[in-house]
Amino acid sequence: METMSKNFELKNLRAMFYLVTPNETSYERLEDVPNYVDRVVPFFTTLVMLEMIINKVKGRQVRLNDSINSMSHGILSQMHGLITRPVELVTYTWLYDNCHFVDLPWDNPWVWFLAFIGVDFTYYWFHRWSHEVNIIWASHSVHHSSEDYNLTTALRQSASQKYYSMILNLGMAFFIPPPIFYVHLQFNLLYQFWIHTEVVNTIGPLEYFLNTPSHHRVHHGRNPYCIDKNYGGTLIIWDRMFNTFQAEDKKVIYGLVHPNQFWNPLWSQIAHYMWIVSLVQTHKGIGNKLSAIFNGPGWEPGKPRTGLLSDIPEVEEPVQKYDSNLPTWGNVYMFVHFLLVVFGYSHLSQMKNELSCFYSLACIAFFIVSISCFGALYDNCKFSSLYEVLRCVMFMFYCYYIKGTGLFLELNFLSGLFGLYALSAVLWLTLACTQYRFNVVTKKSE
Repeated sequence: METMSKNFELKNLRAMFYLVTPNETSYERLEDVPNYVDRVVPFFTTLVMLEMIINKVKGRQVRLNDSINSMSHGILSQMHGLITRPVELVTYTWLYDNCHFVDLPWDNPWVWFLAFIGVDFTYYWFHRWSHEVNIIWASHSVHHSSEDYNLTTALRQSASQKYYSMILNLGMAFFIPPPIFYVHLQFNLLYQFWIHTEVVNTIGPLEYFLNTPSHHRVHHGRNPYCIDKNYGGTLIIWDRMFNTFQAEDKKVIYGLVHPNQFWNPLWSQIAHYMWIVSLVQTHKGIGNKLSAIFNGPGWEPGKPRTGLLSDIPEVEEPVQKYDSNLPTWGNVYMFVHFLLVVFGYSHLSQMKNELSCFYSLACIAFFIVSISCFGALYDNCKFSSLYEVLRCVMFMFYCYYIKGTGLFLELNFLSGLFGLYALSAVLWLTLACTQYRFNVVTKKSE
């Protein structure tokens, strides 16, 4: 409980908006830097729910299936942290220890600001790169796959993108101390959470140099005027300097040019990679095969490296979104069980140093099975009811294994969870035996 209470500290909330000072966020050793991303999970959840309420009051469409899918991607992208330090930090630290050419003081505010500028400038170029190089777009497209635009969209992240971004970030290892780099790497990511919303219109003069919801809505649009614009992370000045800025104009339609037609988060993580494989197999000649990998996602033989903007179709309204769904009771069930997964992940991430490798892998397996089952249920897959039975039984075995260890939860609460999952297993087993399947419902967006 003490660990959970620390997560609700005001400093963690301020970190989400970069409202922190160098003095309170400068650290001498890398191991002293807090994992701010894990610490702000309670604030993520609270703000997401608050935004849902506001959107409901304002009459905006709120789709639980899309929100759960986005948050599932967020969990999937962070699960590596339960078993190992990020590869990027390990590589960055080795490079700094062996190759840095200047010793900058870790507690100097100017070094803190230099790292802020360096991380944000590097992010701009990586973000632009991720839209202009197909193999990197295969990872980044996960973030753009939502047809909605809300705070949960910010959590829809790729599990593989970090391995591309580290290539550019390693350039700072020659002069920026690892603890300061890690602080800003997290803050740059956290700042981009709040700009994924339609609740905030504009923020006045700050729009000129900060990335804002208005600017980032354009970036997520699939309208032709929105394509490949507004790459900034915290600052929008880079887009203004390098001619990639676009102000919000007519109504933005969100998502991929060719939207996904499924809720499976695991398949979404690899779908574009598989598309690239098919392109390589289709194109003839080594030059065309390499271009399919390293040119833009819109490239075809005979076209410019990044493709032609004229190939992007105008979006016709009303826009029909992929919206296979569950009945009301099914959505309530999904909401409760997904919150349990979020709570479990958040709690385990705070005590990961106390977990054995086997226990960590078992937890990761359960989380992966959970988000896959949720996607299968929303997609109305043939055996989704049976998958959910197996997931619930898996958790019941998990409860039996840790009973009395004190590793996770108090015994009474654990017993309550055991009972909830046992009832859930009976429910879905009954539905599986009766071969119950949900009707696929497709709604038109407002």
